[in-house]
Amino acid sequence: MKITKDTIVTLTFRATNARGQVLDDGKTPRAYLHGGYGNTLPGIEKALEGQEAGHAATLVLAPEDAFGERDESLATTIPKRDFPAGVKVGGQLQGTNEQGQQQAFTVMKIKGDTVLLDGNHPLAGQTLQVALKVLEVKPASAEEVAHGHAHGAHGHHH
Repeated sequence: MKITKDTIVTLTFRATNARGQVLDDGKTPRAYLHGGYGNTLPGIEKALEGQEAGHAATLVLAPEDAFGERDESLATTIPKRDFPAGVKVGGQLQGTNEQGQQQAFTVMKIKGDTVLLDGNHPLAGQTLQVALKVLEVKPASAEEVAHGHAHGAHGHHH
């Protein structure tokens, strides 16, 4: 079966950044719902469209095909007095962006009376190398399409 919209793709992938640092070791299979549901990186979806089980590839994903370019408007500072107790540098907070949408922010620095937060994904702006292998391709169930993600052993569990 070919990978097309509304198929469940089970694959393994090993991801490294430009410095060769391993970001994901690729040992655990993952399943995603193919077809623009945001369940995997855009570059992976593009590369797998029309492929079948057994397909293996090594991809170099530019930021726009991975976690996007950095958006400096997502870096902000807040007064330390507004900062919740117990959260440290590297921790994450849920907040609201300028459009009123929920946004995860990573605590980058605490300096004096200010806290620097970054709403970018930690890998935004980075080129990634991904070695992947497609293990299985099957039609998605109506429930998976309705929920917008894969269910089962390597997918989402409710």
